[in-house]
Amino acid sequence: MDENYLKYRKLKNSIFHFVILLVTILAVAMLFWLFFDIFKKGLPWLTQQFLSGYPSRFPKKAGVVPGLVGSVYIIFLTILFSVPVGLGCAIYLEEYAKNNRFTGFIKINISNLAGTPSIVYGLLGLAVFVNTFRFGRSILSGALTMSLVVLPIVIVASQEAIKSVPQFLRHGSYALGSTKWQTIRKIVIPTAMPGILTGIILSISRALGETAPIIMVGAYSFVSSLPENILDSFTALPIQIYDWTGRPQADFKGVAAAGIIVLMGLLLTVNAAAIVIRNKFQKSLD
Repeated sequence: MDENYLKYRKLKNSIFHFVILLVTILAVAMLFWLFFDIFKKGLPWLTQQFLSGYPSRFPKKAGVVPGLVGSVYIIFLTILFSVPVGLGCAIYLEEYAKNNRFTGFIKINISNLAGTPSIVYGLLGLAVFVNTFRFGRSILSGALTMSLVVLPIVIVASQEAIKSVPQFLRHGSYALGSTKWQTIRKIVIPTAMPGILTGIILSISRALGETAPIIMVGAYSFVSSLPENILDSFTALPIQIYDWTGRPQADFKGVAAAGIIVLMGLLLTVNAAAIVIRNKFQKSLD
């Protein structure tokens, strides 16, 4: 091979590596700058009054409790609704459904639904859960709508995790006299659980940050009391933060930054719990 051509290839490779490194550094620097800006503005407002108070038109009296409680309700109900359905669907598609055109059509459409804009699910939730089933502008409507948003993610991640389980584990279970369901319950699902939990973590992250679907189903930006049951009205942290950023008073920008810190803390806490559970499954398999 020509020496000049080799030099040209090496030069292109070096330039490509430099560009990728530069883009990575810029992205990380931007991320750190955003974190620094948020913590600089939000930490002075992260007081006991803020963490235990209710929304107010005065920045110093504004609190985050209704939004925090609403987000906790939404995320845990979303997990409760979406994980069993998503896991059951993935098990059926990978273990029981025949490999034909119809099954392939369903799998393709589930993958496409994972990339559907969340506002579409919000409109669907408004039409079905709020108006048709008459759940009203409630926590239940918001959780069911958010379950639709994350369900394709849970299904696709669970499918890939189940698909990655080696066939010899199934064959060994069948050879010992286990039924198909016993093999799935005791071999396939435990082995695939780390991957399934990874999909659940991703879905939790998306559900906590979504605003459009719960706005469409009628979440309020101002709530002065805590919900007593899942049919009560609610707000959520993303909506509360959005409301604060739109206020004319400059101090509300700091209040919004404090709300972002609380939202990140909630996200990291829920994700950390899921990661701990996933690591326990991983260790038990090793």
